[in-house]
Amino acid sequence: MNTSVTIAGVTFKNPVMTASGTFGSGMEDGEFVDLNRLGAVVSKGVANVPWPGNPTPRVAETYGGMLNAIGLQNPGIDVFIERDIPFLKQYDTKIIVNVCGKTVEDYCEVVDKLASPPVDMLEINVSCPNVKEGAIAFGQKADALFNITQEIKKHAAQPVIMKLSPNVTDITEMAKAAEAAGADAISLINTITGMKIDVNRRKFVLANKTGGLSGPAIKPVAVRMVHQAAQAVKIPIIGMGGIATAEDALEFILAGATAVSVGAMNFVNPYTTVEVVDGIEEYMRRYQVEDIRELIGAVE
Repeated sequence: MNTSVTIAGVTFKNPVMTASGTFGSGMEDGEFVDLNRLGAVVSKGVANVPWPGNPTPRVAETYGGMLNAIGLQNPGIDVFIERDIPFLKQYDTKIIVNVCGKTVEDYCEVVDKLASPPVDMLEINVSCPNVKEGAIAFGQKADALFNITQEIKKHAAQPVIMKLSPNVTDITEMAKAAEAAGADAISLINTITGMKIDVNRRKFVLANKTGGLSGPAIKPVAVRMVHQAAQAVKIPIIGMGGIATAEDALEFILAGATAVSVGAMNFVNPYTTVEVVDGIEEYMRRYQVEDIRELIGAVE
């Protein structure tokens, strides 16, 4: 039984990864999860300089999910290279670094610094506010997405995954823009913008007012967008958004994703990723699927 998948020349032992921002860089979660079991660990977003993130409160529970407005708090690329990469290299798993920034130059500076460290792929978070464009996210305008993808590809030593925002009118337009600019793969979806109000205090629950909604509540939207993107582009897709079980992961794969990332559920059950790996293997045995690639996009 073969569970391995290949994306842009990088082969993963299985299609299950962690979603950026939900797993730190594996250090905290490595106590619970055998990282050797995972196809890849995707780091929390890393910027060219340390980011303090947003004021608190910045996390709130909602029906079927959670809102977060962490603001991509991170220690910066220099600390990440010195501390986190050596930690992850102890394990038999692929390393994908999620990159964030406020300008194209910020992103490229991080990508340049990652040219020599031993990381396998880069995932570019284009849901960051583009400070030069009035804080509209890079991933909300097709031309901005095309430009940043093209520029990052000039600097990147590793294959580039563009992580698409669902907060757009037409996800296929964004997928096509990323592909046309040279992206090696796309991952989707990032969080959906949401809000929660405390009716007794008549105040916003999050200091930032809005936050990103993740968790099982967004899964049907995510599966639909992955399927649409899979019909629109030829490059591989990493699907995510509300995966809690192997069945959820298989929905994304049948919709056209080559791999999947588990996000919010890591906070609920730290063992989710490994349970998904086991569940996919069990499904393949039950339905006598010899190679997981038979399932990619196999929905009828």
